[in-house]
Amino acid sequence: MKTIFSNIWIKRLFSIVSVLYAAGVCRLCYYSIFYDIHIATRTTVLLITVFGSLAALLIMLYSRKQILTRLASFVILPAMLPVVLLYFGEWEIIIPIVITGVVILLLSGAGEGTKTALGTIILLLYIFGALGYFLFTSFFVSSAKETVVKSGVSPSERYRYYVVNTEDTSNGSTCVYIEPNYADVKYKYVTFTLKNMEKIVYQERPICEEINIEWETQSRQDITEKLEKLSDSITVSLSDEELEQFGYSIEGCWELDELLIEDRFYLGQTASDVDPVKLDTLDEEQLAYFGIGRDNDGRYYVRKPTSDLLDVAGSDGTERLYFTEMDSKSLEEFNDTYDYFVLNFNRRVLLSELSDEQLGILGVSETGDVLSFNGKICFRYYVAELEDYFDTESRKLSLDLLG
Repeated sequence: MKTIFSNIWIKRLFSIVSVLYAAGVCRLCYYSIFYDIHIATRTTVLLITVFGSLAALLIMLYSRKQILTRLASFVILPAMLPVVLLYFGEWEIIIPIVITGVVILLLSGAGEGTKTALGTIILLLYIFGALGYFLFTSFFVSSAKETVVKSGVSPSERYRYYVVNTEDTSNGSTCVYIEPNYADVKYKYVTFTLKNMEKIVYQERPICEEINIEWETQSRQDITEKLEKLSDSITVSLSDEELEQFGYSIEGCWELDELLIEDRFYLGQTASDVDPVKLDTLDEEQLAYFGIGRDNDGRYYVRKPTSDLLDVAGSDGTERLYFTEMDSKSLEEFNDTYDYFVLNFNRRVLLSELSDEQLGILGVSETGDVLSFNGKICFRYYVAELEDYFDTESRKLSLDLLG
């Protein structure tokens, strides 16, 4: 048995456990940045973390001279810094892992100089990280008192809501928040919920004494009809691919905005007209007035690009400079050249122009949840899916994650 455990290949095999443990800690670090943690049974979680960390520590000590174990020992404590700061108070998870990280770092097979240098760097990271975090939470986080007075889940269990009363110097307010109920990462005893996914769908000042929340299920067609009765100018933003798929011309999306009064008179409009002007409604003479040309294929281009515009667009001027081939900086340079109007690319189309089938292609479910607060509709699944309220796939670092 002694011969088996002294075998170098056995130690190398066991060193893989240290990598898996370090990877688990890094995963927890990722969760701490982007997710809130909710522990269901603290005693159970404590026992799991203690025994898991103890077993990993014994294996790492056995294989401490292996390169994989050494590398893992250098990773654990730095990866735990966000966990300590953002999950502060969740000691069932923090303490066993931090103790494991300290012990394996001190007893790893690395040289004393390396351990001293790394230990000093990690200690400074914790000191300055904690100082910066607590200064931020002390000076930049709102001191208003918030109380959750009601919460629940929609009938489809796709959304959850909570009503918050906020006491501040302006007589307070009542807010209704909606967040997705389908983006949680669930384990048996721990659940992680995405941060900053909540959206305020209703706000009332001062604090509302009567709170009546009602959910109902409505169909896509019914909601479309109701929205069109509310307004005939509701628009939907489409991607280039969706525009082409639904038969819209990409070139037809170009429009002129912020026109001067005299330019509107030139186009036959009145001083009361404020809507953008589509390029495809202008003739050749009118387009030339704004420095724009249109070729036989209906594509719009710059008639006389300036040298600055050519430099920004990376063109030598031998070929036409089409608007669809220009990036945002080139378009900005063009608008700066002609400062009496703004050329925009508007991907929005009227809701009334889209069929029920097209709405389905855009991701709107046939039926879904509608929320009313004190008799007023404040949330429709239809709008949330159409406008992509909850982008649960992207991960963006921001100071809001520290709140």
